[in-house]
Amino acid sequence: MPRLFLFQGFAIFFWTGEDGEPVHVHVAKGRPTAGATKIWLTRNSGCVLASNGSKLNKKDLANVMDFILANHGEICERWKAYFHGDISFYK
Repeated sequence: MPRLFLFQGFAIFFWTGEDGEPVHVHVAKGRPTAGATKIWLTRNSGCVLASNGSKLNKKDLANVMDFILANHGEICERWKAYFHGDISFYK
C-alpha cells in the first residue's frame, strides 16, 4: 500500500492489487487501513466519491477532494508507474 501523500493527517494511498480498476485513491486518518474512503479520478481532471468508509466529515472530505484535484496529474503518473501501464478512468 504505497502512501502517496500525508495531507492534514490523512494518508492518501493506493491499495496493492487494484491495477485492474480505474485510477483511484484511498484515504484514511493517519495510516492506510482496510475499508478506507475511496475516490475515483475522472478523465476530465475531476474526482468522484466512491465510498466514505473512513467516515470523513463534510469539511475534511471537501479538503481532501480539493487536494486530490490539485494533484490529479501526479496521482495519475504515479498510478502508471506503480501499476506498470496504462490507466483507465471512472466514467
